[in-house]
Amino acid sequence: MVTRMNSTARLAGMLLLAAAVQCIADTDPLFASDEILDVELLAPFTMLTDERPIDEEAAGTFRYLAEGGTPVEFDTAVRTRGRLRRGKETCTFPPLRLNFKKSQTRDTLFDKQDKLKLVTHCRNRARRYQQAVIAEYLAYRIFNILTDRSFRARLLRITYVSTDGGRDISNYGILIESKDRMQKRLDAKPISIAKVDVSTIRPEDLNLASVFQYFIGNTDFSPIQTAPDEDCCHNQVIFVRKGELSYTVPYDFDQSGLVDAPHAFPNPRFHLRSPRERLYRGRCVNNAQLPATLSLFRERRDDIENLVRNQEGLQKVTQRSMLEFIEEFYDTIDNPASVQASIVEKCI
Repeated sequence: MVTRMNSTARLAGMLLLAAAVQCIADTDPLFASDEILDVELLAPFTMLTDERPIDEEAAGTFRYLAEGGTPVEFDTAVRTRGRLRRGKETCTFPPLRLNFKKSQTRDTLFDKQDKLKLVTHCRNRARRYQQAVIAEYLAYRIFNILTDRSFRARLLRITYVSTDGGRDISNYGILIESKDRMQKRLDAKPISIAKVDVSTIRPEDLNLASVFQYFIGNTDFSPIQTAPDEDCCHNQVIFVRKGELSYTVPYDFDQSGLVDAPHAFPNPRFHLRSPRERLYRGRCVNNAQLPATLSLFRERRDDIENLVRNQEGLQKVTQRSMLEFIEEFYDTIDNPASVQASIVEKCI
């Protein structure tokens, strides 16, 4: 295993990581702001929560106030999505996918948006589930700080208005940038494949993603393969440009210790006591990238912690828990013996 790098390799790694954090293209208007967006979503939520259709869409309406207070309304098809969180035994309120009409969204905040994943609150009337949504949003924002090759996210305050007799619900939600829009932004295509080889992925991207997963305390991912009936890879998307190594972009962080969702549980095969116990799952072949990757995390520490400190809607107890978890990561990477024992020697 590699524990040291010569100066040339270290410089090369730092330059590659610096390139990764450069802005590649303009962000869509929806994801250009970090202000919470207040919206109403009208749909048959009694049916959606009872039947949880994944192939059929229900008619809905999406409303918000534009700048200056002008009301905006779209026709929006709605269906449920996901695997774990779509199950009734896990979440009483399922995650959703919204399907907008581009002809209606043109020249609005939702310009160029088509199909968007909506991360919902999982269960009603529980503060921890509300806080988990904000914490997962912050996980996306933190990865944005580390690299532009990351999914953009927008935090919403949503009033769900049931059109088939159910009661209205207000809660937080997250809209996630679509793969199609990221494809335009990165000038790289997402690929559908059963499995990929580590050697085909940019080592600096894969190492950054691996350390990030360790940072948030997540083991619910794979950068090279996926579950049956899903595109590769499990909770990571592979993007490619012709003639280049591919990019790997993680998503879906509800099982992480940083988010600490009530429904989260560690993968039994790792024998972890809780999601708050970290386990490094990075590739040994990429250990030469570690000094540059850890240096990037150190450089961005203030930005990361200030993001958590300043997040609207995050309660003090959640903020304190997240900052303590983040501090534990930095205590590890600032101690060479801990880096060796907890990261280098745990690689796969």
